[in-house]
Amino acid sequence: MAACGQLLKDEFPLIDDDLFEYVEGVITNGIDDFESSEELYEAIGEVLHEVADGRSEDDIREICQRILSLMKDDNKANGEINGEAKILNAPVHLGSMVANHIETVDDIKSIWVMQRDDGLKVDAKKLEKAEQKLQQKQEKRQETAVSNRAAAPIPKMQSATASQVTNKKEMKMEAKGVNRAQDIRIENFDVAYGDRSVYRLISAVKQQTILVAKVTKLWPWHCEPFSNYYQLVREFALDTSVSYTFHLISQFLHVEQEVTGDDTMALDSVLQCDIARQTLLDREKAINERINAGGGNETELSSELAEIYAALGAMEADKAPARASVILAGLGFTPDMQRRATKTFSGGWRMRLALARALFSKPDLLLLDEPTNMLDMKAIIWLENYLQSWPTTLLVVSHDRHFLDTVPTDILHLHSATIESYRGNYERFEKVKTEKLRNRAREIEAQTQHRAHVQEFIDRFRYNANRASSVQSKIKMLDKLPELKPIEKEVEVVLRFPEVEPLSPPILQLKELSFGYDPSKLILNGVELGATLESRICIVGDNGAGKTTLLKLILGILSPTSGTRIVHRNLRFAYFSQHHVDQLAMNVSAVELLQEAFPGKPVEEYRRQLGSFGVSNDLALQPVGSLSGGQKSRVAFAKMCLSRPNFLILDEPTNHLDIESIQALGLAINKYTGGVILVSHDERLIRMVCQELWVCSNGTVKSLEGGFDEYRSIVEKELLDIGK
Repeated sequence: MAACGQLLKDEFPLIDDDLFEYVEGVITNGIDDFESSEELYEAIGEVLHEVADGRSEDDIREICQRILSLMKDDNKANGEINGEAKILNAPVHLGSMVANHIETVDDIKSIWVMQRDDGLKVDAKKLEKAEQKLQQKQEKRQETAVSNRAAAPIPKMQSATASQVTNKKEMKMEAKGVNRAQDIRIENFDVAYGDRSVYRLISAVKQQTILVAKVTKLWPWHCEPFSNYYQLVREFALDTSVSYTFHLISQFLHVEQEVTGDDTMALDSVLQCDIARQTLLDREKAINERINAGGGNETELSSELAEIYAALGAMEADKAPARASVILAGLGFTPDMQRRATKTFSGGWRMRLALARALFSKPDLLLLDEPTNMLDMKAIIWLENYLQSWPTTLLVVSHDRHFLDTVPTDILHLHSATIESYRGNYERFEKVKTEKLRNRAREIEAQTQHRAHVQEFIDRFRYNANRASSVQSKIKMLDKLPELKPIEKEVEVVLRFPEVEPLSPPILQLKELSFGYDPSKLILNGVELGATLESRICIVGDNGAGKTTLLKLILGILSPTSGTRIVHRNLRFAYFSQHHVDQLAMNVSAVELLQEAFPGKPVEEYRRQLGSFGVSNDLALQPVGSLSGGQKSRVAFAKMCLSRPNFLILDEPTNHLDIESIQALGLAINKYTGGVILVSHDERLIRMVCQELWVCSNGTVKSLEGGFDEYRSIVEKELLDIGK
């Protein structure tokens, strides 16, 4: 690529560092994809025109041809394609393959995909700077075009961004059947509930992966990886009218269900996920038993045993227990827990075990649905660090904002029954989406003004014979303008907790408090803490450290074994438990639910209360069971706050909320005039509202002066020690 870079600098001495890095990154990343100078011009031509110093379009195209020639020469010199791997150059229609009774998987196993080197990706910050510079120049051009629209032809509303150019190129490659950048492609696909379409075909490249996550929920093979392609072909042949293309996906896993409990040790349960290793070990055991029993040809058995040992050595099978143990430890399993039978664990811990099995097996495609819901903060921090170096394709559905800022390289945004793809993490997605909506609004405004100007000309000279041809030309011009649909704004989520009257201190105090279901085995010991109506306290700690027990002691649900609990006589608690949503009556409407809990109030008051938590209009009259998880949570909040509490106790309130609702919850907590104690694993929410951090650990609770930053540093040091 050095020759291409030198050519760029020679031909465009005015190009600045950001634009040069951007163009060089596009060229490097697309070395296998650009098949013609036209495609290369579409990708970088506009950038080059910005620094071309008056050169014509033909000059830029000629330079693109020279760059392409250098790229191809460099590609041949590097000899990137080795071995006898077969490149997929057209879609594989699995339904037809099954219909033709394929009896061997050799053809499918020879379909390999060249994976892109992550090190060759365009630097995100430099890309953003380059796009901002281009955007500023485009806006100036657009303003000039709008101001001179009376004499000018139809203004160009918005030039294509670099990402749009890339998408256009990928679409062309899809049409030719040579796009190897994607793992899975699904065409002609639609998902609907009743008469409501949830997903429609927009672009196969855009929607392919997310749809796989939805499809897998229809089939019974969530937990075990496929041992061969042909099994996959038979299981996935839903309909021969739908085309499925799989590129090198020999194993994929969807972590959705907890591990079934039995007598298998937790560590062994994880090790058994490596089917190849387990098969070899089982065969080794069987051969040794035959040799010891004196059965069979000992020479042949010894030869097979030698082959098994060689295979086990090649896959480093002896290191597997240590790797499995590290994963389990990261997810919170102590050495003692790793030796326990899976049937002794609760559902939450079995879900962790299922996640550990998936991470250990390293499938080609791993689907995770809200993986952080079942984890405490320490396990989430470990998972974030672990997944940052995940070697294969990972698809995650999550509402944990910090997790989405840390782990993903791409974001798929589902809205208006379509799915759009964005490069980068969630923070970059928000910036690009906001800019995209802003540009869209400008584009609509510019076109509206242009239409009005043209229509004014038509109306003015409609009956002027001398201007008849011009009028007809303007009418045709309007007919050919693309229809720009108005922007569908996402509904803003707003939560409002009730206003409360101030109370004079002391409000809440725990003095030398200890508790244990068995007095000889204390869960908490010597707790000294206090809170006021201004408190915003977040409790963190490992699962099982006593966080929920502490909340119940504060509420008075449990009585301390020793020590004192002091509360203000007018203090009214409201408790949102982890299972609050699951305990709602599902066969009645939200209004009826509040009527049953707090009878005697006007219907308007119930509806007003629900409306303050975003459950309004028809939603308030629908059966609770028909609402989404987030809507049920809002109903639970509305019910909890109808008694006008002045102190909120919230235990994992974000489990059913989307990102927008979590943001709204944080804002509502900050505006609330009562006290708040929160147990949460959502780092962004904690940072948003927390003024004091209580850490449950080693049978006691302590206030951490350094706040969450200090806690995270402590956890990362502990995880580093585990990794050693």
